[in-house]
Amino acid sequence: MDRFLVLLHSVSTGLTSGELTELKFLCQGRISKRKLERVQSGVDLFSVLLEQNELDGEHTELLRELLVPLRRQDLLRLLDDYEAGAAERAAPEEQDLYAAFDIICDHVGKDWRRLARQLKVSDSKIDAIEVKYPRNLTEQVRESLRVWRSTTRERAAVPRLVEALRACRLNLVADLIEEHQQARDLQRENESGSSTVSLMSWDVDAPSTRASS
Repeated sequence: MDRFLVLLHSVSTGLTSGELTELKFLCQGRISKRKLERVQSGVDLFSVLLEQNELDGEHTELLRELLVPLRRQDLLRLLDDYEAGAAERAAPEEQDLYAAFDIICDHVGKDWRRLARQLKVSDSKIDAIEVKYPRNLTEQVRESLRVWRSTTRERAAVPRLVEALRACRLNLVADLIEEHQQARDLQRENESGSSTVSLMSWDVDAPSTRASS
């Protein structure tokens, strides 16, 4: 079964009736009144959002936006675990970007606005992020990075983040990202070398194996 559907089912199972009512209220601008009246469970609500292409496994921002006001850390952890799994299956460049996001979220703190402006995130979007996550600093940081990534698309890359951090004099965070990047590059080189050696060994062994048979 699709991992994202499993996630949505797990979230739905964990919702109380009051939380479902709150989610329906949050979706009033996205779902018609008639459809909302027919929603009896989280699965019903998520099904409508899926049908309207508001949700999918690669774009989980709306799901996080809906869950944060509930202050259900257990449900947010389910989403974090799903996103971490998606990052592991992503291309190496995407994995590096996700890893850099995690480091920034852990260390930038209240300087995130300065970093966001350096990344050309508009003041109106920064204000919207603060309204969306008024008491959640980590989500403010992460959302600003998501906005930057969505805006810059294929130009979003780790070197650009490092450059922006250094321009903000957040050199310690930039150093952490570069050190992590170097470690990942070294790990990939080692894994690539191991694969090459393994293939060479197979090529050498194969003729003798065939000869003995």
